[in-house]
Amino acid sequence: MTAGIIVESAPNESRVALVPSALSVLNKTGIEFLMEPGAGARAGFPDSEYTGKGVRLGASRSAVFEAADVLLAVRAPGANPECGAADLALMHRGQTLIGFGEPRTAHDANRALAERGVSFLAMELMPRITRAQSMDALSSMATVAGYKAALIAADRLPRMFPMLMTAAGTVAPARVLVIGAGVAGLQAIATARRLGAVVSGYDIRAAVKEQIESLGARFVVLDIEAGAAEDKGGYAKAMGEEFYRKQREALANVLAEQQVVITTAAVPGKKAPILITREMLARMAPGSIIVDIAAERGGNCELTRPGEVVESGGVRIIGPLNLPSTIPYHASQLYAKNIATFLKYLVKDGKIAFNRDDEIVRETLVTHDGQLLLSST
Repeated sequence: MTAGIIVESAPNESRVALVPSALSVLNKTGIEFLMEPGAGARAGFPDSEYTGKGVRLGASRSAVFEAADVLLAVRAPGANPECGAADLALMHRGQTLIGFGEPRTAHDANRALAERGVSFLAMELMPRITRAQSMDALSSMATVAGYKAALIAADRLPRMFPMLMTAAGTVAPARVLVIGAGVAGLQAIATARRLGAVVSGYDIRAAVKEQIESLGARFVVLDIEAGAAEDKGGYAKAMGEEFYRKQREALANVLAEQQVVITTAAVPGKKAPILITREMLARMAPGSIIVDIAAERGGNCELTRPGEVVESGGVRIIGPLNLPSTIPYHASQLYAKNIATFLKYLVKDGKIAFNRDDEIVRETLVTHDGQLLLSST
């Protein structure tokens, strides 16, 4: 079986699906690797590191697509609307594709993959179960995003994060609020704390209180009834508009005390909930910063514009896109371990075994044998 490693064609995507160090995970699987020249260059992995591990270089991109039984990607066509169609045209029946692909929303891309007879396994559908922890690419990328969001806030804030006692006087620490205590939020809290800020965290799931406090942050308690705010996979559930209205009212007072707000609230496959309105922004001090990690799904702030910086009343709202790609070396390293572990799990007797009785296979398999398998599609 041949696995293909390709140059990511999506604009501003610097990651690579497999890095040289991850190849050792697949040593005993019998898989041969064929790579498009330069696939890891933007992430900091030259071709020589791959060839030194036994990876062959393909003559061209199309040659890799043609020869590969399995294609390893960061962005499958559904997560690559600008260039995904060109990649799709190079795929062939019986091929397997593994990567991120926005399977809950990229319906046309899913159908096209099914029509071409490609089996697509979506990394973002990896179930949150113990057996799949080492394959959980969403958590890996959220770790990178949360870290980078805190750095962006520290860089853009016209204040310093830590408290300093100097001969010229004492500098008070910045006050940071992180909304959403998933993997990204917890990493943002940890990073902001290491930078010396006074940090608070809020989440509709009361169960994360202990995790927030273990990082040295204060857990913000709002006097609203959340009910069951978590789905079976541990992700936050979409709540009703009445809940979000009460939440915004309660959060307004908390926001007024902050210099930095990092928002991370997202519900898989849905538009991000609006947690910060224009009226709430008006209560924040000029010079304050909002870093909206949920910008790619519309944003948690009413004024967020994906990929842009918006100013309102002296408050800057930053809507960064694809934060993991801004730290491509380590983002690729983490993702590669996830995808290599997944591929090893799938391979039986030199080929991929599509055992749909297995929860990991069943939950991640979007297309197979010309059929769409995702129920929400």
